[in-house]
Amino acid sequence: MKTPLLDRKKVLYVITKATYGGAQKYVYDLATNIPKEEFEMIVAYGTHGKLAEDLSAAGTKVRQLPSLGRDIAIISDIKSFFEILKTVRELKPDVIHLNSSKAAALGAFAARLAGVPKIIFTVHGWPFKENRNVFSRWLIYAVSWLTGLLSHIVIVVSRSDATLGKRMRGVSGKIRHIEIGVEPQVFLPREKAAAALSITDPHPRVVTIAELTENKGVRYAVEAIAELKKRNILVSYFVIGDGEKRVELEEQAKRQGVADRVRFLGFLPNAAEYLRAFDIFLLPSIKEGTPYVLLEAGNAMLPIVMTNAADIELAEHLPNVRVIPTRDAPALAGAIIETIEDVAETELFPEKAVFPLSEMLEKTVFLYR
Repeated sequence: MKTPLLDRKKVLYVITKATYGGAQKYVYDLATNIPKEEFEMIVAYGTHGKLAEDLSAAGTKVRQLPSLGRDIAIISDIKSFFEILKTVRELKPDVIHLNSSKAAALGAFAARLAGVPKIIFTVHGWPFKENRNVFSRWLIYAVSWLTGLLSHIVIVVSRSDATLGKRMRGVSGKIRHIEIGVEPQVFLPREKAAAALSITDPHPRVVTIAELTENKGVRYAVEAIAELKKRNILVSYFVIGDGEKRVELEEQAKRQGVADRVRFLGFLPNAAEYLRAFDIFLLPSIKEGTPYVLLEAGNAMLPIVMTNAADIELAEHLPNVRVIPTRDAPALAGAIIETIEDVAETELFPEKAVFPLSEMLEKTVFLYR
């Protein structure tokens, strides 16, 4: 029996940046795939970008909170809190689903004051895992703990984050581990994908898909390419994505003499469809949860070199993967060499989703009800 539209539960998603990235894809997949006969979805965000545009195009309601930005700023953060509180009181959601650290912290407090029946917080990698000074990490840990304490349910997308969450007093019983999921992906054939990107390199091609921020560790990947050049190993490295560190990374490639081996392709819509143009997928992150790109690379049948910043348990589902420490360019270079040497002997990935989107949706909807 269908639920009358007027009786639908209202779900309000809150996220700091409506740009692009793993957290944004997560919100998009939920907001556009949750059963509309049972739920009404609205997404509130700070920084405008691709997510907001894609949601609008898909017919999902969006609302911008102008003061909500990523960086800490006392005055704008106070304004953001009251903007969120006003929005929550106006919309009266049955469920508020919080994403990204700042939006979650402010949103959890506002939702409690407004009496929202169910507050859900998804952790896309605990922020206190970032490389900061002791005081900053302690402060960020305290904010994360308080956000979890104010929430009714805390979703984690990796087992390592579940372990950390279960150590938090008052939060441990709220932890729910739900793997991210992806829809079956359509990949362009190798030659067609390479032609679309103007790639003709005959030697091994390594690719990273990431927003170019410090946490993605691309600078260590560039160092690894420089290390490979010293060993006279010819490899081309392609970086798909854009961000605040792009100019700095381009300068680094020039400085280390590998500008001819490192190509920055910029942001590409549906970047995963080009994966088969490459030979190895590289995830050099220094802070992660469970990245969508790993699942997509697995489905594209690419060998993977990844750091242990991502969920190590995920590697069990990826039959051709090497895991190395973070911030270790020589280890990255070594893993790339090993992968090149044995790639011909390795079985291809199965043609199926590592974690299907349907399972993520089913488990999340169960929490909304």
